Amino acid sequence: MIKIIHKNKREIIAILVMIFLVNQSRLHGQLNNTQSMTKSGTTAAQFLKIGVDARATAMGNAFTAMSGDVSSIFWNAAGMANVQRLETIFVNNDWLAGVDFNYLGFAFPLRHVGVLGLSVTSLTVPDDKVRTVTKPEGTGEYWGAQDLAVNLSFAKKLTDKFSIGGNIKYIQQTIWHSYANTIALDLGTLFITPFNDIRLGASLSNYGGELHLTGRDQKLSVDPDLSNQGNVEFVNALYETDAFPLPLIFRVGISGELLETKLLRLSFGVDALHPNDNTEAVNAGLELAVRETFFIRGGHGNLFRKNAEEGIALGGGFHYRLRGTQAILRIDYSYVSFGRFKNVKRISIGIIL
Repeated sequence: MIKIIHKNKREIIAILVMIFLVNQSRLHGQLNNTQSMTKSGTTAAQFLKIGVDARATAMGNAFTAMSGDVSSIFWNAAGMANVQRLETIFVNNDWLAGVDFNYLGFAFPLRHVGVLGLSVTSLTVPDDKVRTVTKPEGTGEYWGAQDLAVNLSFAKKLTDKFSIGGNIKYIQQTIWHSYANTIALDLGTLFITPFNDIRLGASLSNYGGELHLTGRDQKLSVDPDLSNQGNVEFVNALYETDAFPLPLIFRVGISGELLETKLLRLSFGVDALHPNDNTEAVNAGLELAVRETFFIRGGHGNLFRKNAEEGIALGGGFHYRLRGTQAILRIDYSYVSFGRFKNVKRISIGIIL
C-alpha cells in the first residue's frame, strides 16, 4: 500500500510539472516584467489583490503555506483541504478612501470526495453626483462603481501530506452604466515535509481572460467632418476601450511551528510573491495561540518592495465554543499600516459548525 501511494504521488507530481511546462511560455510572458519597469497600474481588477480576512492580514499576508481554513479560498485553495467541518466567515471593513469591502465565504467537507467552497468578494464605491461642465453642482443623477468576484472552490487531500485545490471565479467590474467581466482560475498545492512537519505551499491566482469595458456610457453622437457643412452632422459612435489583463500573482510559501505544546503554539509563515504588475516582495508573519482559544499575531507585508505603502501588521483573535453545542465562534482583528493612506482595520466573524 505504501509503495502504491508513493507511486501515485510521483505520477501526480510529474503531471503537475508537465502542466507547468506546457504553460511556461504564457506564464513567462505574464510574469517576466521586472526587466525595465514595474508595470504598476497596467492590470485591471486590483481588488483581487486585497487580503480578505483578519487572521492572514494580521500575519502580513504570509498565509500560502499555513494550515488552512475557509479563508484559504483566497490565499491557497489547497489549504482548504484541512477543513473538517462546515466553516463560514464574514468580513466587512472600510477600505482606503472610504471604499466599502465585503467578503463572505463558506467551506464544507464532502465525505470521500473533498472540500467544496464558495466565496463572494465585493468592493463598492459610494454613490456620488454626476457633474458636468454646464451643471457642476450635479445633474440630478448619481453614479457608482462596484467590483465583484464569485469563487467556486474545491480542495482534496491526495495523501495525508499532499493537498491540491483550485478556484474558478467570475469577475465583474462596473462603473455607472459600463461593465466588464471575465472568468479566471486559481491553482494551489500544499505539502507537509518530513522535516518537523514544515509546510510548503504554492499558488497561482487570477489566471484568466482580460477585462474590456462596454456599456451605454460609451455611446455618443459625433460630427464626422467638422470642416465641411451639409454632411451628416451626427453619427452614432461607440468609444472602444482597451482590454487589460488580470493581476496574476504567483506565491510560494513556507510555514511551520516554532513551538507547540498543549498550552502554546507559535507558528511562522513566509511568502515570496511574483506579480505581473509589480516587483517581487516577501511577506512574513507569526501567530501565537494560547490553548487554541486566544491568538496574537504580527507580521510585515511587501518586504523588499520599493515605494510600498502596506507594511506592519498586528492583530489578535478569540475562539469561543458556544455553550451546549460543538459550534465555535471565531472573532479576529487586524490592523495594517498603509503609510500615507494611514491604516486599514479588519474584523472577521466566523462559525465552525
